Amino acid sequence: MAVTLADVASRAKVSSATVSRVLSGNYPVADATRSRVLRAVDELDYVLNGPASSLAGATSHLVGILVNDIADPFFGIIAGAVQSEIGGGLHGAGDPEKLAVVCNTGGSPERELTYLTLLQRQRAAAVVITGGAVERPDHLAAVAAKLGRLAANGTRIVLCGRPPLPERTPGTGSAPAGPDTAVTLAFDNRGGARRLTEHLLALGHRRIGYVAGHADLSTTRHRLEGHRAALAAAGLAEGADRLTVHGPYDRASGYDATLELLRRQPDLTAVVAANDTIALGACAALRDRDLRIPQDVSVAGFDDLPFSADAVPALTTVRLPLHEAGARAGRLAIGREEPPPGGVATVRADLMARASTAPPPDRR
Repeated sequence: MAVTLADVASRAKVSSATVSRVLSGNYPVADATRSRVLRAVDELDYVLNGPASSLAGATSHLVGILVNDIADPFFGIIAGAVQSEIGGGLHGAGDPEKLAVVCNTGGSPERELTYLTLLQRQRAAAVVITGGAVERPDHLAAVAAKLGRLAANGTRIVLCGRPPLPERTPGTGSAPAGPDTAVTLAFDNRGGARRLTEHLLALGHRRIGYVAGHADLSTTRHRLEGHRAALAAAGLAEGADRLTVHGPYDRASGYDATLELLRRQPDLTAVVAANDTIALGACAALRDRDLRIPQDVSVAGFDDLPFSADAVPALTTVRLPLHEAGARAGRLAIGREEPPPGGVATVRADLMARASTAPPPDRR
């Protein structure tokens, strides 16, 4: 007998209307209630009602693209490239038309799970998840379980800019998940961040502040690890915590964090930002303190977003080939490209040394 909406409501101890609101995603629902409903959906494997439930194993022509913030150029570039690749008729008359649906999570783990549930109910042909993962064990386990169900129903899963699914989530005992569940295009965040900090060290900088993103994101952790690996190799690991400030990946965070770094270390000679948008905020804070870039303080970012080369001075950064990675993710999602060996490919991150970095004042 097919699982009904009422069955889910009974299991979650809520009304059927509340289940509908959670699954539609169009109404505000308390996080605890949302989690309870989604857990019931997973436990009962509720997908579709009525005649559609007989279509087990079939998929639609819908492709879901999960992004943190579509207004952020990082995600916009990737999503646009994915959508360009999956468009129907672009690659021959026999290429079936696909409908791309961009799901804006706003960085919410609960919203990410809700969208995955909705895409499962729609029997999406593919799901592309972009950007870093929230590294809470319970959330990693929930995402792995949800993606496992999607894959079992025939949905192709592509992770773009996100680490591979863990084979087992620490502390949860969750079942293995890996290349059979998802294909991964992982950005070399550690390597790129290390090369960026090595560039500043080679210029002579020793008092380097770091503006990081949210502490529970994989992207934040990997970029910070690369930065600190370069410092450790130069014998400068001590004091790195004091010269690190966490915050959102936005301009305001870069501005506020840079002022905090200057308070902690007034003779700072360089600021490394976890992305280019943060770096713009750092530049604004330095100018408001009458500090010149790079004559007084060097600034570096990450991602090489379109505005980076046009900033004044042009921003030293790490280039991620976002459009190329998104296009490849799109081809993988619709089966026009074979998965890489082992299901995982690393996307190189290249240093782009520009005018915003120079030797520190005491080395000139």
